Amino acid sequence: MKTIFDPNVRQNLIERTNKLSAQSKALWGKMDAYQMLKHCNLSEEMYQGKTQYKRLFIGRLFGQMALKNLLKNADNMQRNQPTHPTFKITGTGNFEAEKQQWIAQLQAYENYSNLTVVHPFFGKMTHEQIGQYVYKHTDHHLRQFGI
Repeated sequence: MKTIFDPNVRQNLIERTNKLSAQSKALWGKMDAYQMLKHCNLSEEMYQGKTQYKRLFIGRLFGQMALKNLLKNADNMQRNQPTHPTFKITGTGNFEAEKQQWIAQLQAYENYSNLTVVHPFFGKMTHEQIGQYVYKHTDHHLRQFGI
């Protein structure tokens, strides 16, 4: 299965991200291109260990089962998945700044060493799970904008 820790996979995601523009239109969902970038940056900050979020009660019940189901094969993430309230973005901002930040955060997986990720829904994640999930999440949002 693909992982963000594979240099070729990471480079492909970065090349795809570079194709995104402020005028890119979503094929599904409610976010525009800026909002998607902001959403992904918040997610990367969590995986990079810069922020932590309180576990959701429903995640304590079903999080690990959902994560295993999501990572059981190479299938794409389904459209319109539930989103943690903190990651629901509205409003506008600096598209180019968000895009460059996301690219930098994707590049940072080259030297990834955070082993203490506790996802607000999935709970504790292994290094392998992080790599696979970050790839799937990134790919999901790029596909959302036809990239």
